[in-house]
Amino acid sequence: MNRKILVTGATGSNGTEIVKRLSAQNVQVRAMVRNHVRAKEIALPNVEVVEGNFDRPETLLKAMAEVDRAFLLTNSTEHAEAQQLAFVDAALQSSVQHIVKLSQFAADAHSPVRFLRYHAAVEAAIKASGMMYTFLRPNLFMQGLLSFRSTITSQNAFYAAIGDAKVSVVDVRDIAEVAVVALTETGHEGKIYNLTGPQALTHAELAEQLSAALNRQIAFVDIPSEAMRDQLLNIGVPAWQADGLIEDYAHYQRNEAAMVSSDIQDAIGKEPRTFKTFACDYAIKFG
Repeated sequence: MNRKILVTGATGSNGTEIVKRLSAQNVQVRAMVRNHVRAKEIALPNVEVVEGNFDRPETLLKAMAEVDRAFLLTNSTEHAEAQQLAFVDAALQSSVQHIVKLSQFAADAHSPVRFLRYHAAVEAAIKASGMMYTFLRPNLFMQGLLSFRSTITSQNAFYAAIGDAKVSVVDVRDIAEVAVVALTETGHEGKIYNLTGPQALTHAELAEQLSAALNRQIAFVDIPSEAMRDQLLNIGVPAWQADGLIEDYAHYQRNEAAMVSSDIQDAIGKEPRTFKTFACDYAIKFG
């Protein structure tokens, strides 16, 4: 019987990159989505798309049939902890033996950041389950800058409450490469990987490098947390998530995310991508 790898969150930025890489390696992938309509980008060889809903455990069990390794990722909502714990429960009732969980840099049950608390709670549950695990703890995604795309294209500027703190931002493509080796190779069981880029940068430095890639001046403007929250709400970010992002940025502002880790190099044998590389590769998306 051919076992498959289950990838949840398969149409998101991380999931899509992981599915594409597994497909290219001729690995049999089951991509779990809430809606087939959004799955066009992952309609690839070796990929079976299945509908699943974290709030309906019976769909999780169906998605896990004949699966021995699974990649766990949900949206960061107020339901994320319960949804991921439900996934762990379903995995215990299925053939899944190894969960690769996308967590977050500095995950801690006692953190003031709600995202870091729920990731820590799920990590603890996976450890307690007795299943094999690999936890990927990425820092702020370089691709997160795409959420500022509207003001970058219209005003040549982006805004955040971070001051001059440095963050070792990481490329989603590198996260995906670590996830793929953890899902397909041995030797990553019981590992916790802190995934960072090769250098810590301020947002002003991100703006400088983006300016060079776009061949026009892009400014970073530091704003108060309240103003950033208002901006997030105005573009439709739910209040719970907006408050979580403000907590995240306060965490960055305290210089708690400036550490540079060698874990990507250790896991995949090559240096992580620089922000300069990201800016050049994604320049077209910023107009």
